[in-house]
Amino acid sequence: MSTLSTKRFSSRVDAYLKYRPHYPDKVLSVLQKSTALSPADVIADVGSGTGFSAELFLANGNVVYGIEPNKEMREVGERYLAIHQNFRSVNATAEATTLPDHSVDYIIAGQAFHWFDFEKAYTEFKRILKPHGWLVIIWNDREADSTPFLIGYEKLLLEFGIDYNEINHRNIDSYKVREFYAGNKVLEFEFENQQLFDYIATEGRLLSSSYVPSKDDMNYQPMLNRLKELFDVNAKNGQIEMRYKTLLYAGQLSG
Repeated sequence: MSTLSTKRFSSRVDAYLKYRPHYPDKVLSVLQKSTALSPADVIADVGSGTGFSAELFLANGNVVYGIEPNKEMREVGERYLAIHQNFRSVNATAEATTLPDHSVDYIIAGQAFHWFDFEKAYTEFKRILKPHGWLVIIWNDREADSTPFLIGYEKLLLEFGIDYNEINHRNIDSYKVREFYAGNKVLEFEFENQQLFDYIATEGRLLSSSYVPSKDDMNYQPMLNRLKELFDVNAKNGQIEMRYKTLLYAGQLSG
């Protein structure tokens, strides 16, 4: 993970915590059924951020090491997960987790996966996973064309986003994810996920993205004006629906 990528969200942490989607509980039940996940398994949540993925496994009784290089994100995650005694916060990266050799049963990688240096992260993951351990990659993929609002929201990002096309996690498609597993079998799952937002929350969701203009940018207010117009046209009972596909990949890195 580059220095730039680990700093991108520093000024957007509060919005990220308040307005980004969590993961559905189905993630846990699917992993229990398909990979035999148990409360005794030790988890490394790599790029743990504000703790949304870690909380699923902490609720399951697992010990979770949250690997997060961004200071602001890490500190928010520590506060968010403070009620969980099994959470261990680690200032480290995907490429150098500082964890001992063969010390974890599962590696979880969420939205941060597309920031990893894949070659170095793969080597590190092989080092820290126990034999027959699992790598689980999961993220919430915002739908871009299923409703008039989401179509307009995507157009807004394409117009005002600073480097939206370059860093969009959709650049990491299922083929590239499967490629990371280096020929090993990959289980794939998809779940529905959604958020209902009033306008304030819709604005907060937009501003949680690292690729949109900040307050001192000349395009900041025009962007918000466009968002308000889009919301007013599409809102029902004062709310819009932000839809996602939660994508989950699970596989082993050992032969």
